[in-house]
Amino acid sequence: MAEAFYTPEEELRERIDWLIRLGWLTVLGALFIVLVVSVLLPGVLAWPSLLGAIVGLSLSNLVVFFYFRHLHFPLPLGEGRVRVSQRHYLGLAHALLVLNTLFLTALLHFLGGLETPLFIFYLIYVVIASTLFPRSSSFAYAGLVSGLYLVLLLLEWFRVIPHYNLTGFRSPLRFQQPVHVFVTSITLIIAAFATAYFVSRIVSRLRARERELMEANLSCEMRGEELTELNKRLREMDKARTQFIRVVTHELRAPVAAIQSYLKLILEGYVPPEKEREIIRRAEQRALDQLALIGDLLYMARLEEPGAEAKVESVDLAQVLREVGDLLRGQAEEKGLTFRVEIAPDVPPVNADLEHIKQLWMNLISNAIKYTMAGGSVVVSLSRNARGIMGTVQDTGIGISPEDLPRIFEQFYRAENAKALEQHGTGLGLSIVKRIVETYGGRIWVESEPGKGSTFTFLLPAGTSV
Repeated sequence: MAEAFYTPEEELRERIDWLIRLGWLTVLGALFIVLVVSVLLPGVLAWPSLLGAIVGLSLSNLVVFFYFRHLHFPLPLGEGRVRVSQRHYLGLAHALLVLNTLFLTALLHFLGGLETPLFIFYLIYVVIASTLFPRSSSFAYAGLVSGLYLVLLLLEWFRVIPHYNLTGFRSPLRFQQPVHVFVTSITLIIAAFATAYFVSRIVSRLRARERELMEANLSCEMRGEELTELNKRLREMDKARTQFIRVVTHELRAPVAAIQSYLKLILEGYVPPEKEREIIRRAEQRALDQLALIGDLLYMARLEEPGAEAKVESVDLAQVLREVGDLLRGQAEEKGLTFRVEIAPDVPPVNADLEHIKQLWMNLISNAIKYTMAGGSVVVSLSRNARGIMGTVQDTGIGISPEDLPRIFEQFYRAENAKALEQHGTGLGLSIVKRIVETYGGRIWVESEPGKGSTFTFLLPAGTSV
């Protein structure tokens, strides 16, 4: 999981905490070394100076410890943690490491300077620097420890600072012999820079590998989230498909059952001869309803099919509207409605399937005529604005209730007042309209009040194509 990897700030906090613990170990180690040397070489060590250096390191480490705790848990506690920058943590880590190298230099001075073999502990800090910081910093610390030790030896050589001889362990004049100073210094310099090179090289490879693992882990997580989302969508699609099949089965079964009942009544002689024609007419109407439903289902399937090929061409929306208007005008006038088509002069063509545009106008206008009572009006308009091409179908019909508005574009959904006025209908017309509009990057919406009519408006971006 991605949470297993630290952020740069969290990683630096862990390293500083580790350096603080290392500081306490250094204090305990120094005390142990001093005790061992005092047993092996009694009366030789400068105890007051050594204890002063150890106490100084302890106090410095204690100050850093409390400051670090303050960064973690600022007062008052209720305000939460203070966000500290990565540069701030880096500065604190460098300060700790430099403090420890200075303490080691002081310890080496009081333990004999050139005479003590403990200068090899400088390499510990070079290793630490190589693991905590970039390669340039590791070489800088290699130079720092080499320089500190060389300065110590030179200061003792020229008697700028006193030399503490380990009586009985080394010659008292060794620290003033150039060959020993040169060999010891060169040994530390070569060891320090070699350590910095090899350790930093190994650490850089490990860090590169860690970054690769982190990227691979994040990639796996992203793929996992994508698969989770895809599975969710597949479950939703399967649920929708099951619901669709259930609804379609019900809608197809009802007309067939009605037709079968009508025919059974006639065949078994329950219908008088004078009423047979009426029963046959009803059976025919149910058959026509079923054919209409099948036709809408096939049309919807073609729209939903990903690989369906649309015959994209330059379509004149105004011309299509005129043709559909002329076709449906007689139906509107026969019902006693005022029918009007208003087309702006500057409406450009769009790239679309001609049959789609015909179906769009046909469904919207026929719905308006169907659900408008005699004496009402249906006004169809087409215009262009800054957002694209806008088509509007406005009627003074039965309207749509606020409860039905959110579901009016759902498949097979019909409002209760629509069912009461007109029994025949598939409930797919508006869902087909919505799918056509969205196919070309547009949108459709409706404004309506019960008893005051409805206004369906669609907007197609100019120059739209599939």
